Amino acid sequence: MSFDSITTSIDDAVSDFFDPVATAVGDIVFYTVPVAGTDLPLIVAWLAIAGLVFTGWFGLIQARKLKLALEIVRGKYDEDGSPGEVNHFQALTAAVSGTVGLGNIAGVAVAVSIGGAGATFWMILCGLLGMASKFVEVTLGVKYREEHPDGTVSGGPMHYLPKGLAERFGSGGAKLGKVLAVLASVFILFFGLFGGNLFQTNQSYAQISSTFGGDDDGFMASSAGAVLFGLVVAVLVGLVLLGGIRSIANVTSRLVPAMAIMYVLACLTVILVNVTAVPDAIASVIDGAFDPEGVAGGVIGALIVGFQRAAFSNEAGIGSAPIAHSAVKTKHPASEGLVALLEPFIDTVVICTMTALTIVIANPASWGEARQGESIGGVTITSDAFATVLPWFPHLLTVAVLLFAFSTILTWGYYGLKAWTYLFGRSRTSETLFKSVWSLFVVAGALLSLDSLISLADSALFLLAVVNIIGLYLLAPVVKRELNSFLEFVRSRKDGESADTGPGTDEPETAKAL
Repeated sequence: MSFDSITTSIDDAVSDFFDPVATAVGDIVFYTVPVAGTDLPLIVAWLAIAGLVFTGWFGLIQARKLKLALEIVRGKYDEDGSPGEVNHFQALTAAVSGTVGLGNIAGVAVAVSIGGAGATFWMILCGLLGMASKFVEVTLGVKYREEHPDGTVSGGPMHYLPKGLAERFGSGGAKLGKVLAVLASVFILFFGLFGGNLFQTNQSYAQISSTFGGDDDGFMASSAGAVLFGLVVAVLVGLVLLGGIRSIANVTSRLVPAMAIMYVLACLTVILVNVTAVPDAIASVIDGAFDPEGVAGGVIGALIVGFQRAAFSNEAGIGSAPIAHSAVKTKHPASEGLVALLEPFIDTVVICTMTALTIVIANPASWGEARQGESIGGVTITSDAFATVLPWFPHLLTVAVLLFAFSTILTWGYYGLKAWTYLFGRSRTSETLFKSVWSLFVVAGALLSLDSLISLADSALFLLAVVNIIGLYLLAPVVKRELNSFLEFVRSRKDGESADTGPGTDEPETAKAL
């Protein structure tokens, strides 16, 4: 029996066993209700409503405090001796690396194929609302993080749910928080292994084998090529994970900006070459948002598709990002919450929107075919859009896909480790076991698709959103207090700077005499 037939048999066996489970759970998690001729997944409404509620609760904080957030990232309000492991910029890039990935490249293409150009407008709106949700969950992540004797920290919903609810509601809140924390850890670990690891490796290998593997007889298209690819990625991931969040942040703080700049520049190149088409493209986005043609459900259909893509892309309200942000060096939890609201802006408002505009403006033939119902992969549509101006860019896009996938595996490896140690204890043996299992899943991902388990992992991720947002609503008053405390610190810092630079301040008596 050949190696290919063995892996195919494993895939089939796993699918036969888990397909009914994945279908049943998916039907519950992604339950839809008919709205204006289309179907609305309730989980998307759950995430979008949370963003809307927190936007109102905190007075449109994503607009009012955007400048302050940028100042914090630049280190303007850093304090010496703050607990934590990484600076604000590194924490931001580590978290962004977990959300920016194949969804920004392929998922957006699918969105504008199903919902038309108008889906872009609703995607931007949902991304803006998600900024408020991200602020709330990350502030809580830092507020209730656990600081270890060796200087490392652990944070996330498995920490702020039990601690925060116990603090606010006593023993009853502690019991509820403990249950929610265990569920959150299980969901994070399950999605991490299959969605944040195996799926990323599988899709990146498929992309590299199709681009550089040649025909079916090429080395990269063979089982040996798959194993080699998986081993190389596993070794690289293992080496970075051994260094903890500091090592991950050092990699992502260089990788994420470089990837984002390269990708956005490529989008701008396509847009500028077709600059005369820009006004019509923008008009089609706005018109399509409120008067779409050929979209099931009309306006509501375009809205649902746009919201779904944004919610699935930036993970605002899911509870995963606070794990990375909790490692930041700060004495003020709300400072990192403000930094975190930049994450959906980067992921959805900038990168997803640039992808959508590139496709709408380039208008490749594959997009038109997809709009007519043809089954065409999202990566193919995006790649074809770039190829209209940059014929060589599909190869560079493959590299981008690999780097996006690699950074996602790293960040979700850290998330998974924190969930694992919450469930099984924080010992050297426990951590080594997890890192070994994580690396084995990287190799397996190059060989196995395990579609049913990936579907089950998607369900687990959005079950996490249900658990997490319940906690966010209950703990929002804590976030309000933390925000006011930090803003008071900012005002005192600014008053101090004004006093230091005012006329005659710190001026020696001899100088005054002169």
